[in-house]
Amino acid sequence: MTNKHKVGLVFGALLGGFHLCWALLVLSGFAQAMYDFILWAHMIHLPLTIGPFDLTAAVTLVIMTSVIGYVCGFIGAWVWNKFHR
Repeated sequence: MTNKHKVGLVFGALLGGFHLCWALLVLSGFAQAMYDFILWAHMIHLPLTIGPFDLTAAVTLVIMTSVIGYVCGFIGAWVWNKFHR
């Protein structure tokens, strides 16, 4: 049986961690260059500009994505346990 809480924590940490990395890229000033490279590599042309770092937005982003990741992991483990008894 899969531990729903542990799976939720792993998914929450991964999703929140990725967004923490993004917030740090914005803070460091490297986000725009990375974004431009990713779009160039995918042959996409969108005139978007990464805005300035906002601590409130960054904290909200990391917390919300961590919670969403936890919930998705928890539900995924619950479904897994239901079908794999």
